[in-house]
Amino acid sequence: MVADPELVERARHGDDVAFSALLERHRSVALRVGYTIAGPDAEDAVQEAMVKAYRHLGRFRPGSPFRPWFLAIVANEARNRRRASGRHDAVGLRLRDRAGSADSSWVGSAEEHALARAQQVRLLAAVAALTERDREIVALRYFAGLTEAETAEALQCARGTVKSRLSRAIDRLRDALREEVVS
Repeated sequence: MVADPELVERARHGDDVAFSALLERHRSVALRVGYTIAGPDAEDAVQEAMVKAYRHLGRFRPGSPFRPWFLAIVANEARNRRRASGRHDAVGLRLRDRAGSADSSWVGSAEEHALARAQQVRLLAAVAALTERDREIVALRYFAGLTEAETAEALQCARGTVKSRLSRAIDRLRDALREEVVS
């Protein structure tokens, strides 16, 4: 498998196949981030982010990791789409890869599967109810699986800021889930 830096370099020199391979490699995580932030507009946001990444590939700093740079573009486009839509209803989260792989590889009773699925639905609803800022940091760090450093790069902030924002978002998420159980 060709590493991201090599694909980026090829793409910067006009290799569209290399750029397509790079985007395909990060498409799934981009969709998870997009759905977390923009809900049903995620696919359009990711598609537009891909076009913008292609147009601005010359601005990409050689030697930097591609994934945080690309996911920052995805997050910005998803935010723009969400704002433009004017919707303030709960974001429908779809985690295609996780849900698909969890369903197909499930080992256990039907009851255990139903309980796990119910917990997943509760968690996703609680994440959807978070503020945009909290949803974004949770999406990048956990749904996209970025490290703290990559999340900081994607959000263009310090690692300490990522830690504190993430801690507060997780506290709010924990409180929301606790309230739901008590209600």
